[in-house]
Amino acid sequence: MINQLITELVTYGLQNNLIHPDDQVYVTNRLLELFEVMEYKEEPAAPREISIILEEMLAYAFEHGILKEDTITAKDLFDTKIMGILTPPPSVVRKTFAEKYQSSPKEATDYYYAFSQATNYIRRDRIAKDEKWVTDTEFGPIDITINLSKPEKDPRDIARAGQAKKSGYPSCLLCMENEGYAGHFSHPARQNHRIVPITLGNEQYYLQYSPYVYYNEHCIILNEAHIPMKIDKVVFTKLLDFVRLFPHYTAGSNADLPIVGGSILSHDHFQGGGYVFAMAKAGYEHTFSLKGYEDLTAGIIKWPMSVIRLQGEDPARIAQAADHILECWRGYTDEEAYIYSETAGEKHNTITPIARMHGELFELDLVLRNNITTEESPWGLYHPAAQYHHIKKENIGLIEVMGLAVLPARLKKEMAVLEEAILNGRDLRADEMTEKHADWAEEWQQRCEVTPENIHSIVQEEIGRVFVKVLECAGVYKRTEEGQQAFRRFLEAL
Repeated sequence: MINQLITELVTYGLQNNLIHPDDQVYVTNRLLELFEVMEYKEEPAAPREISIILEEMLAYAFEHGILKEDTITAKDLFDTKIMGILTPPPSVVRKTFAEKYQSSPKEATDYYYAFSQATNYIRRDRIAKDEKWVTDTEFGPIDITINLSKPEKDPRDIARAGQAKKSGYPSCLLCMENEGYAGHFSHPARQNHRIVPITLGNEQYYLQYSPYVYYNEHCIILNEAHIPMKIDKVVFTKLLDFVRLFPHYTAGSNADLPIVGGSILSHDHFQGGGYVFAMAKAGYEHTFSLKGYEDLTAGIIKWPMSVIRLQGEDPARIAQAADHILECWRGYTDEEAYIYSETAGEKHNTITPIARMHGELFELDLVLRNNITTEESPWGLYHPAAQYHHIKKENIGLIEVMGLAVLPARLKKEMAVLEEAILNGRDLRADEMTEKHADWAEEWQQRCEVTPENIHSIVQEEIGRVFVKVLECAGVYKRTEEGQQAFRRFLEAL
């Protein structure tokens, strides 16, 4: 059996250009060593999905005592070790990427994305489990996803991680030192992980894909140094630099403050990818002339959050204008609108920036953020309101800001139980799993005629409506006459 599996895996590596024919015997012998096999004879078989081959290899390894535990984390550590044997070294990947980039940036990223899937670094079988749909709203089609690709931790894994000796290497999950790292019970294995160097704003960065791609070609752009995130003019320059290098991609940054950051704030990084978000499709609702930057198009876009969009031919001018807006916003207070730049020495105002190409023009969206908390809103005043926590209570980060909801895995089961309870006329408040959804469900049941055929689509539609409300909560200027007047006061301050 193991002979056949090794033959299958090596054949897979050859077919997906992970193994050069000259390295076939070498890779085979590395696998024989890993599985402690003394005798080998090629046993060809019909090609199968990589996840199936690996699952059978894991079963063999556990049965023969090579894999000591059959927990999810233990298996992930071992199957990544297997794939690491097939994965070419960084120098080969970088050379191929550079060669393909000479033909076109898209050819280079197409190669790299396919490679990251072929190595099982992006686990396609898990991502396929994510539930996705689109909800039509007044702001255009909004993307909703329930994230099911991250497996739940086994209690045995949690115990092992707690007992494991803490290590400061790599410093975090984003550090370049993760490339090829074996990992342990509290840090994922990365033997099949390769990163590509790029230069942004005269600084060294690396491009990689997210192992849990929330959207097409979801990439991460990480600083070579483990330094904290910071939003400033240099960041605007780097984001615009990135879309110049990869005009078919979007690039953005989470904000640099807790609550509105929604990310790993300890390591400077951006996120991007080959996907057109709903936010990018939103048009100008109101344009204005920005003094000193009349060569740029500036305006507010029609979006649940408070967004200023800049367009122009010169990225340096856009970065300068964005820096002007950022500096004004950092120090801006409007007590009438309950916007305070700082309280008790703690700064509250920052920006979530997103860059893209719009035809021949550079485009930069600046999402105004504020992380102030109150006694009534300890999670943050501009955070999802408590009435929506049954759907989404996590921070609103870059991906959500752009119009893609990343909702917790618990919703999959909760919505299935809710639908069944409604169809069978059960008391929603009698079940702990549906009780928190009861008010919401009773409200839309009054508007909708529910049938067994349409209840699932209705639930999806109503979840999408809640997500729009969540984005409106995160907007510092509400979409009311009073809120828009306050927004205009800030524009005047610019």
